[in-house]
Formats: sequence, C-alpha cells, structure tokens
Amino acid sequence: MIDQGTTASPWVTFDRPAWSGLRASTPLTLSEADLDTLRGLNEHISLDEVADIYLPLSRLLNLYVAATQDLHQATGTFLNEPAAKVPYVIAVAGSVAVGKSTTSRILQALLSRWPDHPRVELVTTDGFLHPNAVLEERGLMDRKGFPESYDVARLLRFVADVKSGTETVTAPVYSHLTYDILPGDEIVVSRPDILILEGLNVLQTGRGRPGEPQVFVSDFLDFSVYVDAPEPLVRQWYLERFETLRRTAFRDRASYFRTFAEMTADEALRFAEGIWRDINGRNLLENILPTRSRADLVLRKGGDHAVERVYLRKL
Repeated sequence: MIDQGTTASPWVTFDRPAWSGLRASTPLTLSEADLDTLRGLNEHISLDEVADIYLPLSRLLNLYVAATQDLHQATGTFLNEPAAKVPYVIAVAGSVAVGKSTTSRILQALLSRWPDHPRVELVTTDGFLHPNAVLEERGLMDRKGFPESYDVARLLRFVADVKSGTETVTAPVYSHLTYDILPGDEIVVSRPDILILEGLNVLQTGRGRPGEPQVFVSDFLDFSVYVDAPEPLVRQWYLERFETLRRTAFRDRASYFRTFAEMTADEALRFAEGIWRDINGRNLLENILPTRSRADLVLRKGGDHAVERVYLRKL
C-alpha cells in the first residue's frame, strides 16, 4: 500500500509490498556469500530483504545520481565550459545498533554494480571523533558519540573537499577494538562517483558562535537515509550485540573492553544497560532521533530487523 499522506505531510509512505514492487526489473547482483561479508554483528538480513528493500532504493538512487549528473552537464553547457565531476554524497544516519553500517555496506555493494557509477566509497564519521586523549582532557569520555565529541571542523573540511572535487582527500580511521583513533592510519578518497557517509551525526546541526555563518554536514549531502526502529527494540539489539561481543571480540588482548569479557553474563547485562541508559539511549533521544525528520528517506524496522515501512520525502 502507498499512502500519499495529507497535503501537509512531507512523506509518501510505503508498506513492504508496495516498496518492493518499485524494484521493477532491477537484477539482484548480490549472492548469499556476498551478503555474509556485509552483515553486521547479530544482523539477520536475508537476500529477500535485499531484494524487497535495498534493490528499489538502489534503483531510486541510480535515477537520482543520473539526474544530478544531467544537472551538472546543463550548468556546464550554460557556462560554456566542461562540466566538472562532482561526487554524489549519500548520508546514512541512525542509532547505535540499529543497523546503519549494514545498510551502508549493502548500498555500497549494490550501487557499485550499476555501470554509470562503479566507484563508490564508504566512510564512517567514527573516524572524526576526537582521540581518547583529547576526550579525557575535556572530560568527555562518557559523552563519546555526542555532538561535542567530534572534530566537526575536520569533518566539514573532509566533506567540502570531496564535494568540490579535490583529487585526494583523507579521513582518520577509528578502531572499535582499541576504542580510539588509529594514529597514522588514513582512508584515502580519490574523486569517487558516490560517497556514502555513515554515522550518528550526519544530519545534526550545531550551535555556532553568534554572527558566524552556520555550515552543516547536511549542506553537502545529495540524499540522506535514516535507519529507524522503536527505541525499546534498538535497546534490545544493543544489549544482544554487547553480549555477543563479550563472548568474542572483547576477549582479544588488544581490546579496550577486555575486562568486560571476564564479567558474568548478569554483570555484563547490568553494565550494558547502564551504558544504554546513560550514553547511547540518551544520545539517541536527545541528538539522533530529532534528525529523522531531516532525512530524504526513512527505513522503519520491526522486531526481526526487517524493514516494515519506507517513508520517502516528497520533492
């Protein structure tokens, strides 16, 4: 079912069958083996989910990219000069543990298989967190992921340089194992056809100094996706992921969370509940969820991680 909403509503709403039908003849270019490399921890996404949800989205984005390229060509014709190649920037936002990283990887894989834009880069804004030493100095270690924990100026420079067609742009690398920026490591982005920028903060706006021009990451975006689910479900997924990590990655001697691997299951659950209550859940409600209304498309998930409804912003 497609719901055009009221005149005042900015959204067209699709149930799963209606959205799936918009795939048209788009072929499924991922195999089960491909999907195994793209799934996040505790994600149960299937090839049916890719076909029903992500193939229509990749078709829509392919059309948008082509239309944007035509617009740049028209501008070049008007100015009587060759049209410069301008990367198309897609943002993927949402809470911790909601599945935005998996969404981003699947989109990258699908979009790179379209012939008109084979170079698709994926960068996460985790790399633009301040290093732990800076966060500790500023008393922000318990605010990691909140707006003030990011080097927003550097993130803005990165996105602006990519969007302006700079030949080579670099981004810092964040390690979830060491829970810190990796000194000396960089992601190199060289004029891609499409850049996918994934993170908690890609749709957020900040508070600049009075009288200063306000510039936000969203000023450089061509399209944005918000991965959504009810807060109790996201909390449950976070707790399940924490327990899985406690039994696996946290046991690595290099892990920042090595001590948590020694906890009992009950101790770990209480600790994870506290992190959600005081940090991730609070950040979701205060800073992330309010940006949902700024997205161009919202993927609303249900209890089995599957997308149940899709909201597309009217043009």
